Amino acid sequence: MKDIPDWLPDWLTDSVWLIAWAPPWIISLVVIALAVVLAWTIHAVVVRAVRHSLSKHDAFWQALIARTRRPTRMAFVVAALGAAVSVAPLDAAQAETAKHVLLVLFILLLGWMAMTALDIGSALYLRGFKVDVEDNLLARKHITQIRILRRAMAILVGIFTLALALMTIPGVRQWGVSLLAAGGAASVIVGLALQPLLTNLIAGIQIAVTQPIRIDDAVIVEKEWGNIEEINATYVVVRLWDWRRMVLPLSYFIQTPFQNWTRENAALIGTAMLYVDPAAPVDRLRARLEEIAKASPLWDGKVVNLQVTDITAEVMEIRCLVSARNAPVTFDLRCEVREKMMAFLRDEIPDAFPKRRLALAEAG
Repeated sequence: MKDIPDWLPDWLTDSVWLIAWAPPWIISLVVIALAVVLAWTIHAVVVRAVRHSLSKHDAFWQALIARTRRPTRMAFVVAALGAAVSVAPLDAAQAETAKHVLLVLFILLLGWMAMTALDIGSALYLRGFKVDVEDNLLARKHITQIRILRRAMAILVGIFTLALALMTIPGVRQWGVSLLAAGGAASVIVGLALQPLLTNLIAGIQIAVTQPIRIDDAVIVEKEWGNIEEINATYVVVRLWDWRRMVLPLSYFIQTPFQNWTRENAALIGTAMLYVDPAAPVDRLRARLEEIAKASPLWDGKVVNLQVTDITAEVMEIRCLVSARNAPVTFDLRCEVREKMMAFLRDEIPDAFPKRRLALAEAG
């Protein structure tokens, strides 16, 4: 019978004497499996206890525990495996390989926990901002900033984590150093390959700081009207008025002129153009416009005006101005004004429609 190995604790020598006949690799697997099971069980008990203690508190903390469950479980497992490798009967090469794998897992775990911390911090900061209210300009401002900065930081954390992991592998250590120090031939290749990504990443940081656009802003891009639906790490999704989606790179909003109809506030002045006969009664048209605006639930009560902006030999151009609380409502109000003003011309003063005049010379 083989002697019981010296690495076993004294309290196990009497109860597990049969282990002396097992090969070292089986013993190592058993020790590692027991360590994983023990770590998993302890983590489950700890999480259950913490959840029970927070059962009467804010639901946010319950969500926080749920979102950190996987990285904390992995932390327990890595710690248990580190202890198991120290106890298991592994030779020098096996122990070195196991420790290296655990080191890489630990680095990846740190990156994962950093990503989770970013998500939790972003959610915690944005709890007080609501976009489902009428005046949501401040909320959209902060949501846009946090989302863009969170994605930019996530990319940086990912690159930093990958670089540290690569630096632990002798064969590709230079790649990790290049990612961190941006030096050497590898960094030039990586830099050229990632140039579009880095350009949009920098543009995203500029947008987060200067905020030319925000979530749900009404914009005109590429001669199309729509709302900013998503701002991602490298591109922006614009929901067009007919539900199509236009996808543009972040750098577009730094390098290309565009219209933002809700930059400072959502209220807008809408225009409806009429073309009538030069003899049309402007005062009656102005009075009718005021009646339409005051009777409409879309009007915000601020601006209503009618002006003659141009006149030719055949038509008179009239501009009707009305204001509303946001771009979609303004568009609907403009359509309502056109419809009702044209109905007024048709029913009340049909002579105001443009007409062609002919001058007949008297016979000599």
